[in-house]
Amino acid sequence: MPTFLAPIAGLVLAAGAGSRYGMPKALAQGDDGTLWLVRTIGTLTDAGCSPVIVVLGAQAAEARALLDDFGLIPSVVVAQADDWAEGLSASLRAGLRQATALPSAPIAVAIVPVDVPGLRRSTVARLIGTLPDGTGTGTWEVGPHTLRQAEFDARPGHPVVIGRAHWAELIGSATGDTGARPYLRSHEPRLVDCTDLETGLDVDTRD
Repeated sequence: MPTFLAPIAGLVLAAGAGSRYGMPKALAQGDDGTLWLVRTIGTLTDAGCSPVIVVLGAQAAEARALLDDFGLIPSVVVAQADDWAEGLSASLRAGLRQATALPSAPIAVAIVPVDVPGLRRSTVARLIGTLPDGTGTGTWEVGPHTLRQAEFDARPGHPVVIGRAHWAELIGSATGDTGARPYLRSHEPRLVDCTDLETGLDVDTRD
C-alpha cells in the first residue's frame, strides 16, 4: 500500500438542477432504489477517500435531509454552492474552497459528479493509488502536485484527482459549465486507463 502524505478527500459535485434529467441529480435514484448520491459517497469512502465532501445547490435542503436520513450527517462534509445555476464550475469552486478550509487540508481531492452511478470502488482506488495502476507498475503516491484523470476507451472521464497545489488557480479560473476541463486541457493530467473496470458513462437524461 502507498504511504499518503495526508488524507485524500472525495469530492462529489451534486449542486445542479438536472434540467435535462428533469430533477436535481442529488435526488435521483437507480433502478434498485439506491440514491446516486448515497452510492457515490459509499464508493469514495470504500476506496479510501476521507473525508467525503458533497456540494449541494438546487433543492439543497431536500438533498441534505436525505443524507441525514441515511445517517451520513455529520460524517459527510456538506458544501453549499449558492451560485449553482452558473454551472458545474460553481460546484467545483465551492468544493475546493471547502477542502481548503478543512482543519487538516487533504493532499488531494478525487472529484466525481453525482451522475456517474456506475462508478466503482476499484476505479477510484486505481486513481488514488490503492490499487495497481493501468500500466501494471503498481501503486504510486499522491502528492500536492498530482493531476490524474481516468480514461475509458481513450475517453477522459472521472474520477479526476487534483492535488492541492492546483486548487487556488482552479478556484480563480473555473467558470461556466465546463468545470475543470479547460484547466486539465492546459495542464495535461496523467491519464489512467480504467477501461477494464467500467464504462465511466454519465447519465444526462432518463431515456
